[in-house]
Amino acid sequence: MQQPYFDAKTLQRVKDLPLVIKTLAQGFLHGIHTSQQRGVGIEFSQFRAYEPGDELSKIDWKLFARSDKYFVREAERESDVNVWLVIDCSESMLQQSIPTKHDAKAQTPDLGRWHKLDYARYLAASISYLAQNQGDSVGLLALSGEQPLQIPAYSGSKHWQKILLSLTKLNANGRVPETKQVLKYLHSMQENSLVIVISDFHQDNNELLSLTSQLKHSKTEVIAFHLDSDDEINFPYQGMVQFQDLESGKNLTVAAKDVRESYLEKKAQSNKQLTTQLVKNNINYFKANIDLPLDENLVDFLRVRTRGNRR
Repeated sequence: MQQPYFDAKTLQRVKDLPLVIKTLAQGFLHGIHTSQQRGVGIEFSQFRAYEPGDELSKIDWKLFARSDKYFVREAERESDVNVWLVIDCSESMLQQSIPTKHDAKAQTPDLGRWHKLDYARYLAASISYLAQNQGDSVGLLALSGEQPLQIPAYSGSKHWQKILLSLTKLNANGRVPETKQVLKYLHSMQENSLVIVISDFHQDNNELLSLTSQLKHSKTEVIAFHLDSDDEINFPYQGMVQFQDLESGKNLTVAAKDVRESYLEKKAQSNKQLTTQLVKNNINYFKANIDLPLDENLVDFLRVRTRGNRR
């Protein structure tokens, strides 16, 4: 059956965020085989030989029927996991692709393209729903030019509603602070945690790379969601174009045809450097195009984690 993907236009028409996220989750989870499914914090089950004293209920009888030997299925998770969502709320996260001709002809042309911070909201809300639905605790850390916002990691539906409310109130401001300014927030995130950093990774002094490396711990898994857009990937501009640095406010006017090739080369080089550094720091990397349907990216993400692979 064709997977029902939801684009930005569809999602932004629905104002009830909890309803949107639950609908999304039910939809994209159909794209993952139930027998292989594992949530945000779940690890693969393992089998070991039966030992005297093991509970009979833990014996895998199907495996016994195939092997004529007794095996015990280990617990699928050692303990509940703290899932931390770290969101880049710097002003560069307001970047969005220019409207297409199709968008311009629409009755509501403002719908259909969203900026990175909006995408990050929905992505974080969806992952938090999966986590709290399987009993994990969920926390939030939002980083911008203002005082960092931290919501402690707790479980339960009421706490999830608090996370959603905080996500809707996030605003882009300034730049991501240096790691030394957020160190006091990191200690609680380095114990039995899955930390998901959602950012465009635009940085002047490797602030975000420094942050992700600081988050990495022997009991912590870190995933970097690198947000990109069609316009950044393809550079579709023509004629004279004025670009603005959203964080510094500086403007630059160029002839698109004169800089396109150089831009694409430098972007490819920058992406390679980013992925190389993240892998070196043992950070799991996942790239997400904000102009693709959100649940399409989520299905890909969950499939990768289901297979135990890394991108």
